[in-house]
Amino acid sequence: MPNKSKNIPKDKFITDFDLHLFANTTFYRIYDKFGAQIHEQDGVMGVHFATWAPNAEKISIIGDFNSWQDGVNEMTKLNEGGVWSCFIPGIDEGTVYKYSIKSKVDGYLRRKTDPYAFYCELRPNNASVVANINKYQWDDKEWMDRKIEEPQHTFKTKPISIYELHLGSWKKDYNNINYANDWGYKTYKQYAYEITDYVKKMGYTHVELLPVMEHPLDISWGYQVTNYYAPTSRYGKPEDLMFFIDHCHQNGIGVILDWVPAHFPTDEHSLAYFDGKQIYAYESWQKGFHKDWGTYIFDYGRNEVQNFLLGSALFWLDKYHADGLRVDAVASMLYLDYSREHGEWEPNIHGGRENLEAINFIKHLNDIVHKYFPGNYMIAEESTAWPGVTHSVHDGGLGFDMKWNMGWMNDILLYFSKEPIHRKYHQSKITFSLWYAFSENFILPVSHDEVVHGKKTLVEKVPGDNWQKFANVRLFLGFMFAHPGKKLNFMTTDIGQYNEWYSEKEMDWGVLDIELNKKLNQYMQDINKLYKKYRAFFEVDFDSRGFQWLDFSDAANSVLAFVRKSDDEKQILMFTFNMTPVERADYTFGVPKPGYYKEIFNSDAETYGGSGKGNMGGKRTSHKQHQQWEYCVKVTLPPLAMNVFLWEEKES
Repeated sequence: MPNKSKNIPKDKFITDFDLHLFANTTFYRIYDKFGAQIHEQDGVMGVHFATWAPNAEKISIIGDFNSWQDGVNEMTKLNEGGVWSCFIPGIDEGTVYKYSIKSKVDGYLRRKTDPYAFYCELRPNNASVVANINKYQWDDKEWMDRKIEEPQHTFKTKPISIYELHLGSWKKDYNNINYANDWGYKTYKQYAYEITDYVKKMGYTHVELLPVMEHPLDISWGYQVTNYYAPTSRYGKPEDLMFFIDHCHQNGIGVILDWVPAHFPTDEHSLAYFDGKQIYAYESWQKGFHKDWGTYIFDYGRNEVQNFLLGSALFWLDKYHADGLRVDAVASMLYLDYSREHGEWEPNIHGGRENLEAINFIKHLNDIVHKYFPGNYMIAEESTAWPGVTHSVHDGGLGFDMKWNMGWMNDILLYFSKEPIHRKYHQSKITFSLWYAFSENFILPVSHDEVVHGKKTLVEKVPGDNWQKFANVRLFLGFMFAHPGKKLNFMTTDIGQYNEWYSEKEMDWGVLDIELNKKLNQYMQDINKLYKKYRAFFEVDFDSRGFQWLDFSDAANSVLAFVRKSDDEKQILMFTFNMTPVERADYTFGVPKPGYYKEIFNSDAETYGGSGKGNMGGKRTSHKQHQQWEYCVKVTLPPLAMNVFLWEEKES
């Protein structure tokens, strides 16, 4: 809000209009003014500091430059809303600092890291570090221009196959373990070259990084964030992460960042009780504390808190050129009674369980991202049936572009965990998702959450001997790529890792020396290439007109078949699935068009570790009625296999 008191001094860097915007949640580029900004004032270079602490009596900037003494470099309160600032001449990039805040609530001094810091010390140290994030020279103009030029909803008709990964456990440098790198982490730059090479070879379109925002606890995987504007120092400096993203873009790979606006940890050095009160979280434990994670919940009813989070989201898209944000734990934001018993939550003003403030925040977030950064994806991890998650805000939705399909994931994994002889009793698990597949813009995820904490890896989830396990995994992945929706696989899936993912050690890359694992890896390369080659896989993912069942009724034999169509319906792919290890010859399906169905992919091919059964290149249709279809085709269904056929009017 504008200054009202004549006694409140003016700041040469932060204007009255900036303060007005902040008080009204619309200071979107707050990261250009708050935090530690390298700045020239009255011809002298130094650093300008600004933060929000409405319950502070005094604030000092402390660091090595003043021997960490309180009162030497005091901040000035700019307005009655609690924005404080100061300029310290002569300090520069690399300066380590904290805020020393004396609270008027209890009179205590608290030493806090900067909520808007661009860089922090490597844990266990936790001070903020002055960083110049504007010096990196980007070389991805072609990529960025193309994003801006494309209409916002272009993603709907594009192939999206996401490789989800945790940097610290992707690969390690065990020859470089020391005090500063005690877990053998590689650098953002090292990962840039190695991950880009691997992702290009495998054919993925995007990488998604588990949170790279600064966090103190390694085993939180980054989901307990303390600094929402700072990349973690575990892997290098801000410009190193910029290099990682830049290098991905130059190689045609998009980068999605996990982002956590749902909660923050209780660490004393960070946001908790920042100025003696809970200004970032709800003060009431019934709204402000998350029992499951032992964290605090952001107060979405405070404009300044909303602005803090909105600025963070825009910051990663702006300064780091990220191509989208996957918003974690959206369900916990939407429901006031999320994971709470009766009496442990406060209803909203209408007596309901919906967090109206969080809903407004989410809508605001998605609106401004799409306004200022068109071509970027906003993705929700939302585990309930909340209506309209990916519908536009204008139409009453939350405004996300895509949503993880958690229902599909749970049903499909349960189905494939069953012995093939029992799958006939669970046919509905694999078909149910098509009843709601087009109600939202879905991503089909097999994420990190599904391969930890006793849930087993994909290879170990499925039954059978080793041959059957890998056949089942290929069949599962084939069904995922055939099913409407974009795709996401966690990093251990495409190598067939046997051990659960463990964030403290690198992936079991050695399994690629085993024949079946190596062939599974080749299978993933080929299915990604096939997916991107044929439009019918992806052009109509979010509309029922691109999908048609051929047969889902043969539960006794655990057989399924459907077709996918391109947007112009000129390209038709037929997918058949045999969910048992029993080969089925001359199996008849009705088909929508007469002609030749050319077999273009077979998960049972010997090159992938299969038995080599197939259809000798393809099959012609017969003009015979089958079920509701005027034409039919007889095909061989290999054991535990998916087959893909391309319709042609005439045999090529």
